[in-house]
Amino acid sequence: MTRSPLHAVHERLGARFVDFGGWTMPLQYRGTLVEHRTVRSAAGVFDVSHLGRFRLAGPGATEILRRLLCNDIAKVGPGRAQYTMMLTGSGGVVDDIIVWRLDDEEYWVLPNGANYETVLERFAGEAPAGVDVERGRERRAFIAVQGPDAPEILEQVIGWSPRRFRVESLEWRGYPLLAAGTGYTGEKGGEIMVAHEGAAALFEALVEGGAEPCGLGARDTLRLEMGYALWGQDLDTDTTPLEAGLGWVVNWEHDFVGREALEGERTSGLRKRLIGFAFPDRTIPRHGYPLRCGESAGTVASGNFSPTLETGIGMGYVAPDPGDHGTVDVEVRGRWVAARRVTPPFIDR
Repeated sequence: MTRSPLHAVHERLGARFVDFGGWTMPLQYRGTLVEHRTVRSAAGVFDVSHLGRFRLAGPGATEILRRLLCNDIAKVGPGRAQYTMMLTGSGGVVDDIIVWRLDDEEYWVLPNGANYETVLERFAGEAPAGVDVERGRERRAFIAVQGPDAPEILEQVIGWSPRRFRVESLEWRGYPLLAAGTGYTGEKGGEIMVAHEGAAALFEALVEGGAEPCGLGARDTLRLEMGYALWGQDLDTDTTPLEAGLGWVVNWEHDFVGREALEGERTSGLRKRLIGFAFPDRTIPRHGYPLRCGESAGTVASGNFSPTLETGIGMGYVAPDPGDHGTVDVEVRGRWVAARRVTPPFIDR
């Protein structure tokens, strides 16, 4: 089992650990509900070092990104970040990815932890001479600070004021940092890459600066309230961006792997559609529960208790496309429970 470079810090802070994709990571410290509400009202700091990251640089790096990813990195300039996806030839989602553009031909590519090797190997196989693909997870920790108070804490601790989807190079106590105004909670804040040697000091400084240490349990409930997709549940190689309601991620003005399949889907219609729903009470839907919407049926992809709404919420795929049908039923422990259909996000930030 791989341990984060911050593992000893988490132990001192009383973390309860969980196996997450082959990594021993903090699930919670004081409790998922407390940590969730702290991020919504103040600020939390997360260790997300399990996520993938690699540097792509050299003449031709931009064209590799444009060919392998469905969004078009050429549409954003240096100093900006972009959400995108790698697809199969049939349009399925290999991974959803954030790309940080540092310079004209220099990038950091951030896949999900479970897909790090798959995405990195795909890029390495496509890279021509002169384009470097440099591993990053093995040498740099990854920390996220999120919440209404996060910008003030980041300014005080590292002298950086995050701007949405902007990327900057910094230095803190002699350690070079890369930071971006990105995150997975729907709150203000940012994400920071730092060498392993400086990671513990930075994490502790952020906690001392007022950020509550938070685990992956809260990160999951926070992202679900925003309707953010989780690869392996809401996205996979048998699901296209259009079926997931993420057509805005696709830039149709350039050629990319999977484009022809998506164009066919636009013509023929969707096989299935991701829908959101909310219960009127604390009933909790779980991944895999049967789901129906009118004459359409499927299963829950992601579901949990919403600490903000204090009700159960979820997302799932049904087929055929149910159109605008407004009621949803979920089978929970052997009985069908009525819910109302909701277009995520479930909360307004």
